[in-house]
Amino acid sequence: MNFVRISAFAKVNLCLDILGRRSDGYHELRTVFQTISLHDTLEVSFSRQPGIQLECDDPSLPLGRENLVWRALDVLRRALRLRSGVHVSLCKQIPAGRGLGGGSSDAAAALIGLLRLTRRKLPAPRLLEIASNLGADVPFFLYGGRALGVGRGDEIFPLPDLPRRTVLVVSPAAIAVPTRDAYAWVSSTLTDRRPAFKIWSFCALCWSTQWSVLSNGFEKAVFARHPRLGIIKRKLLQGGAAEAALAGSGSAVFGVFPDPAQARRAARSFSDDRVFVVRTLSRKEYLRALGWPGVF
Repeated sequence: MNFVRISAFAKVNLCLDILGRRSDGYHELRTVFQTISLHDTLEVSFSRQPGIQLECDDPSLPLGRENLVWRALDVLRRALRLRSGVHVSLCKQIPAGRGLGGGSSDAAAALIGLLRLTRRKLPAPRLLEIASNLGADVPFFLYGGRALGVGRGDEIFPLPDLPRRTVLVVSPAAIAVPTRDAYAWVSSTLTDRRPAFKIWSFCALCWSTQWSVLSNGFEKAVFARHPRLGIIKRKLLQGGAAEAALAGSGSAVFGVFPDPAQARRAARSFSDDRVFVVRTLSRKEYLRALGWPGVF
């Protein structure tokens, strides 16, 4: 095998609750992830040059140790005791810094791509440990579909897939929300006691077999600082979305639509922004697209 070409799919959070700060400095989360068909593309191959060579069509992204793909390949090469060099070409479609998990998905795809290229395996606990050390969202992308994330969001429990839906993602121009800032903005609310019905509602959403109300604990704080994101959410709902929410910590906002035609019509309202009309991916579709049996 000379090279492996692999897709790195984006995610949205169907719900996201921030419960408080942990003793290790991270935040305790309860979230439900869902993969969508928007994706980057990686091509992984062996290289005659030593080490890792990473190239990317997005000039704003670093190509060394600061890049999650580079770090994923570095730690996996050492775990596999691989002597040959590795070259990766990364073609970006997922907007960076928009809460869609592009960097984490790229890292997971790099891990899977190198395992496929070398035809090697790692025990699932070891691979999940590597993924978790790279970033809290990375383990989810070894599963795909719909899944519950607890702890930092890195403890993953697969959930039943929901019926396929069309998703309109709006990536607003000139608005970026650093994750660190988003957590700082919500910190003042984390001491409030959450009523018991919030927990029951979260559990009901996890195990429901139908689409339910979306929720995101970042929205109040993020929308207060970037009011246009709240306007985008309202426009999505007015345009026919059954539900709409902030993606992760932002700044992308997404709406769930019953069909692609309605989503495309709604997309015309966002001529100043990048928009993507995509669909949800089941776990089976996700793993098949990656050529990957999963970590079950």
